[in-house]
Amino acid sequence: MTWLRDLGLGIRFAAAGGREGWARTALTAAGVGLGVAMLLIASSVPHLLDQRSVRDRAREEAPVSRNADVPRSDTTVLRVSAATEFRGRTVDGFLMRAEGARPAVPPGVTAFPGPREMAASPALRDLLASPEGALLKERLPYRITSTISDAGLLSPNELYFYVGSDTLTPANGGHRLAGYGDGATGEPLPPVLVVLVIMICVVLLAPVAIFIATAARFGGERRDRRLAALRLVGTDIPTTRRIAAGEALFGSVLGLLAGAVFFLVGRRFVGSVEVWDHSAFPSDLTPAAWSAALVALAVPLCAVLVTLTAMRSVVVEPLGVVRHTGSRGRRLWWRLLMPVLGLAVLGLTGRVDDFTPVDPYPIAAGAVLVLVGLALLLPWLIEACVKRLRGGPLPWQLAVRRLQLNSGAATRAVSGITVAVAGAVALQMLFAAVGDEFEAMTGQDPSRAQFHTFSETVTGQAAARTIEAFRSTEGVDRVIGTVETYVTKPGTYKEDEVTPTTSLSIGDCATLKELAEIGSCKEGDVFVVHPRGDKEMSDWVDETARKGEEIELDPTSDPKPGAESARWTLPADARTVTARADPLGEEQWGIMATVGAIDPRTLPNAQTIAQIKVDEGVKDVSEYVRNTAARIDPAMRVATLTSVTRDRQYASVQTGLRFGAAATLLLIAASMLVSQLEQLRERKRLLSVLVAFGTSRVTLGWSVLWQTAVPVVIGLLVATAGGLGLGAVMTWMLAKTVTQWWLFLPMAGAGGALVVAVTLLSLPLLWRLMRPDGLRTE
Repeated sequence: MTWLRDLGLGIRFAAAGGREGWARTALTAAGVGLGVAMLLIASSVPHLLDQRSVRDRAREEAPVSRNADVPRSDTTVLRVSAATEFRGRTVDGFLMRAEGARPAVPPGVTAFPGPREMAASPALRDLLASPEGALLKERLPYRITSTISDAGLLSPNELYFYVGSDTLTPANGGHRLAGYGDGATGEPLPPVLVVLVIMICVVLLAPVAIFIATAARFGGERRDRRLAALRLVGTDIPTTRRIAAGEALFGSVLGLLAGAVFFLVGRRFVGSVEVWDHSAFPSDLTPAAWSAALVALAVPLCAVLVTLTAMRSVVVEPLGVVRHTGSRGRRLWWRLLMPVLGLAVLGLTGRVDDFTPVDPYPIAAGAVLVLVGLALLLPWLIEACVKRLRGGPLPWQLAVRRLQLNSGAATRAVSGITVAVAGAVALQMLFAAVGDEFEAMTGQDPSRAQFHTFSETVTGQAAARTIEAFRSTEGVDRVIGTVETYVTKPGTYKEDEVTPTTSLSIGDCATLKELAEIGSCKEGDVFVVHPRGDKEMSDWVDETARKGEEIELDPTSDPKPGAESARWTLPADARTVTARADPLGEEQWGIMATVGAIDPRTLPNAQTIAQIKVDEGVKDVSEYVRNTAARIDPAMRVATLTSVTRDRQYASVQTGLRFGAAATLLLIAASMLVSQLEQLRERKRLLSVLVAFGTSRVTLGWSVLWQTAVPVVIGLLVATAGGLGLGAVMTWMLAKTVTQWWLFLPMAGAGGALVVAVTLLSLPLLWRLMRPDGLRTE
């Protein structure tokens, strides 16, 4: 009952404390509210990822379509991927053809699109209707008849479509499916990625917890003076602490409500926010009930405990307040104990391998101990550093003297950025160390060609036109294009015998020189190409490519109308040469012929493959290439050549880190700004006195900058040292080697930018507080 009475009295003081009391309570509520909103967002991430995964699996083809030959029925559908890119963004979609009167309709689509009709996502529909999407409109010149609803999309800004076709068949690439909905579960994350995910959670949430604890102590100096007045009328020390806890409880409860409002209001606009081409539906951002309840209980409890702990360093007497800062320095030994203990926990956890399940709790506990230990070490280090500072310009002296008298508020404001930067440095070291494991060299050579196109099962005549179409495209410098088919050795073979088979590639001399070491070349030449250093495969090629003998042109397909013959005689003077790696890094072998030796338009069945080199100085040259491909064959695949490929799960984790890092950076900036404004309010009378004595605004502005910069610089040094140590230990746990020690430089630059931004944003309040009427008191 005593606790309830004193807490209630503190709540009354906070609620009825006049304008000053309400201002302090509002700052506390705003600070706690920002932290609560971040916690609610973080607790919503599992639901968000789960819903994205559910919608992704719902629009995949049913497992029966992959595991067996689906018979044609009234509900089956033929489809082929028509995915493309537009100015760096993926545009995913399918060409589809109904095989009956009741075709299976994909999720989010109300009616199956007819021929040359398109069901488009809202983002794609708006893009195609805008001037910016003119080039994409050339590639997708279909009539939009319906809009894909949220149930069929991963995110509001996803570019997705379904196009109806009346020409799609299994012969030209159509794949038959019986329905939608893949019930398979996703692949488990590798142990290395599990460790990265644990570290991301710790690094992103630890600054939030520290910020909430800092916000609970806003306005501490004015509160202590009011408690001194209560001591004057007979209140004992335990009662004053409980009253202070009541004030903090009231501010934290208001902060909970404010955080819920921030979260609910912000969630309405989350669909219009896009970070690195990713967004989310508002309905996906829903925290679990247990996590929301945990936040509701933990935040007020944290505020009360932080206030009671802080009051132990303050002696509130009837005639004033004495802080234990000047007479006795802060103790160092227990502050060093926590990071050392955290590193020890990580070291005792041992190395992580690919065969043992990862226990997340000791890893998370060790990382939390290290990061919290750095936050606890910071006050001692700032106090020890500023105590030795002397002299300098007047703004510097004002800033240093203020930090020497009371560095606690400045330290609390910097704790969040210290923890965030330390964790970010450790994470960057981890990503750099494990990157090689998830990034593989493709062997492709983007300097020889930037695009690779492939179209299935077209006539030889269409394949030949394809190459000419690409060569006439704006911005294209060179096309390494071939028309290809398979050839076999004529004869009758038993069922258990393997038919001698090789490929026949037709192109001009310039193209063939890119694919084989042929030396001189003229129209009419034919070459038998052997793979480099593989005698067994060379003998297999020679088994089919017998000079002076006939070969059969793709006997597995029906001859197309107009084909002259299903057989062709390999010239006896065909030269034998060695294959050369193409821009894809692959070797092609078999028979290579120039157009003068065999007309590609006569091939009964063919594929066209083109590797395209472009002038990258031409604006939107990649869009011109893709538009040409879409005109030739809407299902033609166009891939960008790259020297490095990245694992999708690794890329997903890195995307999550970017999301969280952006949100945490905004929170840190907000926390520093709120703390700075709170400190300026506390020093309102002091600023008025300085102005009354003739101190210029420029001097006070520089003083505020130095008061922010000095703790931040010290905090960044602590964060760099701690982050490098934590990153080195975590890298050792993964049995990797630290590859980059200078990754902290961008983090330090971000910290410096925050100092400047916070100072500039706090200047308007500083100018307003620098008035003589601030000398008035009661």
